[in-house]
This record gives sequence, C-alpha cells and structure tokens, in this order.
Amino acid sequence: MTRADGQSTAMHWSTVRVDAQAEMCAVLGRGSPVVFVPGWGLTPWIYRHALARLARSCRVYAPAIPGFSGVPDRPLDERTVADCAAWLGRFLDATGLGPVTLVGHSFGGALAVRAADDLPDRIARLVLVNPVGAEGWPDVESAVPPLGDGPLWERGAAALGDALALRMLAPTTPPRRTATIGHDVGAPGRVGRTDLIAAGGGLTGELNRLAQRRLPVALMWSRGDRLISRASVESLRACLGGPPVFTVAGGHGWPITDPECFGHTMRTVLDRIPTEVAS
Repeated sequence: MTRADGQSTAMHWSTVRVDAQAEMCAVLGRGSPVVFVPGWGLTPWIYRHALARLARSCRVYAPAIPGFSGVPDRPLDERTVADCAAWLGRFLDATGLGPVTLVGHSFGGALAVRAADDLPDRIARLVLVNPVGAEGWPDVESAVPPLGDGPLWERGAAALGDALALRMLAPTTPPRRTATIGHDVGAPGRVGRTDLIAAGGGLTGELNRLAQRRLPVALMWSRGDRLISRASVESLRACLGGPPVFTVAGGHGWPITDPECFGHTMRTVLDRIPTEVAS
C-alpha cells in the first residue's frame, strides 16, 4: 500500500492491492486506525469534509469497496453485503490493519455489522451511523425527495446531501426502473447508476452474535431522518444488547451536510466507548 502523509487531515488517495487488483483508498489523519464505510453507491470523496473532521483525532481509511461504492455493478442484497464484508477483510489483510474501529453510515452500517460478525479478530469497536440492519431494508418510496430540474449543486448543501443519500437508497424498493444521477464529484469515483432491487432481509442474527461477544458498539442517529425511524434504531439497539445511542439534528445524510457536527460527535463517541471487548 502506498501510504499518505499522516500529518494532514486533507484527503489523499492511496492504492492497495486486493485480489491482485489495485484498489483506491482515501487516507487522512494520524493516530489509531478507523475504517469508514460510506453509504451504498456513495464514494469516500462525498464524505471528505466529515472525514477530515474525524481525522483530527485518528487515522481514517475509507476504501472504495468494489460493488458497493461509487457506481455499484450489482444489486444490494444479502449476498452483496456478505461478499463486500469478505472483501473488507482482505483489505485489512493487505494493509496490515487491525484491530480497527469500524464506522458505517446507512447501508454501510449493514456492511459494517456483517464484517464485525465475520471478522472478530480484526474489528475492535463498531460505530453505526443512521444504520440499516435490524428489520430488513427500509421502504424508501415515500422518503426519496424529488430531484426536480437544474443542477443538484445549486440547491444547497442540505438538499444535496439528503437527495444523494436517499436517492442512492432508492434501489431497496421493488424493481420498477433504473435511476441515474450524473453528477460528477470532482475526484475518484462518482455518484451514478443504481438498479432497483427487491427488499432483502435484516441482520438480526449477526447483531445478536455481536451482543453475545460484547463487542463495544455505539449508535448515532439524527432526529430528522425520514428513512431510518427511531423505532428502527431502538430495535437494532435491542438486538445489540443496549449500546448507547447518540442523537443529533439533521436528516439521513447529516454526516455529509454537517461535517463539523459529525467530527465532534464521533470524537465524543470514540472517547466514551471502550477499546476492548468486555469480559
């Protein structure tokens, strides 16, 4: 792996060979390793401001996971989540990282849960941000805001963040059409094509096993989330054995639209959850 300069919180792109392929990974900051998994269909670049705030207190790795980040070439289903979690394990092997703190946003939270269950020796702590996972993929038919006409970037950061996040989650509804967003983000990877698929199952078994292992876990949720309800978060929390929930303002895409809040809240979370599995 070609490592970036750890003295800066600016995002640098490094390469790591996984499965004999050169893969891209955003690296920034210095300190204890934190691996960040974006929402499905989103690239680490979209989270660059949030990750820069997080990197003030740790070293952040945000790999562009094949089949999950950027322009996914496969449906988001249970097999995809399992395969991407296995890829994440090979990424950790290739980089020599671990144990790490694993952070997942939205459907990245589902992938993080699966990876934490499959890779007990590599994941020391788990942070789930507005996560999917306890009760199957959510129905987002009524949650996806209309994109309207005109360039996305002219409609404000808040509208853009939620539109991107929710639009990328639309593939979890039953198949009707193919949606395309052609907005370049100005760096490796872009938000792009997503195929609509049938709803999948949840991760209750994985969550229960994490609770039995007493893996240190924290949940983060925003009060304005129109996709993941408080009841869904509480259901996930119950499966995990009652870890703390940190509640903030904002919509589902709040790490994108309020990076300062994300960085501050993440530092609080990482300071409060233990670094070792409880005995």
